[in-house]
Amino acid sequence: MKSRRSLVWVALLLVAGLIWFVHQAAAQEKPQNSGLQPIITGFVHDHQDQPINGVAVDLVAGADRQAIANTDTQPDGRYALILPASFPALPVTGQYQIRIQRAHFQSTLIPLSATQAQDLKAGRSLVLPDVTLLRRIDLSFWIATLVFIAMLVLIATARLHNTLSALVGAVLLLAVSYFGRPIAESLFVFDFLGALNYVDWNVIFLILGMMIVIAVIERTGIFQWLAFTAYRISGGRTWLLLIILMIITGVTSAFLDNVTTMLLMTPITVQVALSLGLNPLALLMPEVMASNVFGISTLIGTPTNILIGSYANISFDKFLTNLTPGVILAMLALGIYSLWVYRRELNTQPEEGVSIALIEKLEERAQITQPDHLKKAGWVGLGMFVLFIFGERLQMLPSVTALMGATALLLWIRPDIEEMIEAVDWTTLVFFIALFINVGAIEEVGLISFIADGIGRLVGTNLVLAVFIIIWFGAILSTVIPNIPFTAAMLPVIGFLSATIPGADNNVLFFCLAVGSAMGGNGSLIGASANMVTAGIAERAGYHITYMYFLRKGFPALLITVTMATIWILIRFL
Repeated sequence: MKSRRSLVWVALLLVAGLIWFVHQAAAQEKPQNSGLQPIITGFVHDHQDQPINGVAVDLVAGADRQAIANTDTQPDGRYALILPASFPALPVTGQYQIRIQRAHFQSTLIPLSATQAQDLKAGRSLVLPDVTLLRRIDLSFWIATLVFIAMLVLIATARLHNTLSALVGAVLLLAVSYFGRPIAESLFVFDFLGALNYVDWNVIFLILGMMIVIAVIERTGIFQWLAFTAYRISGGRTWLLLIILMIITGVTSAFLDNVTTMLLMTPITVQVALSLGLNPLALLMPEVMASNVFGISTLIGTPTNILIGSYANISFDKFLTNLTPGVILAMLALGIYSLWVYRRELNTQPEEGVSIALIEKLEERAQITQPDHLKKAGWVGLGMFVLFIFGERLQMLPSVTALMGATALLLWIRPDIEEMIEAVDWTTLVFFIALFINVGAIEEVGLISFIADGIGRLVGTNLVLAVFIIIWFGAILSTVIPNIPFTAAMLPVIGFLSATIPGADNNVLFFCLAVGSAMGGNGSLIGASANMVTAGIAERAGYHITYMYFLRKGFPALLITVTMATIWILIRFL
């Protein structure tokens, strides 16, 4: 009893000491000058009304523009410039100016009137009108553009590994920025921290967590069991097997992120194909294309839909009712195309079917070797599934769910942690990081913004033309630029067109953007994150998906599926 009381007193003393320490620190940080400190606030955006982060805002005085106070804009484009309680009095009106400047934008000076200066001296805050910064094209614009094109060429020609191509581009951009800036400011693209701001860490950690989860589940024998079960359901008919796998992948992609879906389905598909003596690419390519197509039907099916739904306030049921019929039409066409283009691979088996010996071998391998681990993984997977669907109500990113699930499995099952970490495909993760940096560079210098502007000028007020341009331009451009940054850049343009074009107030143009950006991901290897994840896992199994191979198989699928979706959009809305 005495020991408990002693612990209570010790705890109370520690709490009291902590409160005293915080109070003293706050007292020391309190400014000694009790005078009023006026604040200048405002908002800085680009010509598309998008907020600009990291803009330097200074209050300067005199002919030499001596800085009195400075701050930077926040991610929402707003700034709060806190002035000292007293600052030098200048006899000439207009000698106080607000200087606003940022790399890749034209700087501007806003003179303060005598009345505004007097208000500030009296301790009254000042709200300035919104400021629009215009883009500046300099050497950095062309450097970032050329580096991005060179990276695409290296990937397309397979002269270098995809990851090495992207890494070379990212390092070259940083090298030019750091070594070139002392020579000329126009050689600066961004610094290291600025480059990292463009990396979608939600995607990186989502992939990381799911790779660990899959590595744990893989050792239970479940994939071999699924391979045999899939064969039994199809009855050995490879064309039916392909359709079943496409349906499973597509429906799953409507409720899970495409990357997560392909992380789960790719290992299963490889096992199915190898067990049946098929080329895994004949099943993997239709699967990943089905994932990109069917994910459009729900708000949470693709990252681009999440961006669009948040910006335009489009609900889950609106995506479902307005896009699902068109998605089903596209899926039917994609299934027919896949059966035709892979008809030779699917008919490689002998006409008499799989031998009895092979069936017995498949059944022998299809054993759950660690049922206890599988049961635990099932409970964790169920929890992850619920969080993937409902986690957004808690503002929980999918990456958090993936990391929570991976950590829970590692703690519950206690596998060899080093073996689990080695199972992570670090090559794919490095590729994603480097790719985000390369795309961030052309976004930083304004290339994506200029492309979006061109679409806005081309469309004008013609709704039918707007539908065609947004769907098809988005689809084609998404084959060379990952669809997430393209979608983000296009959102304000679509918002402006929806408000100005007659008949576009029903969100039809936002649905067109969803169709074009997501289905366009089927056109090339780098068009969607799910494509790269699938390629990474397939390569580890010994089946390399090159840029040109994906282009030959995927681009015709893009043309077919986008055509079907366009027909539905015209029927549904026009």
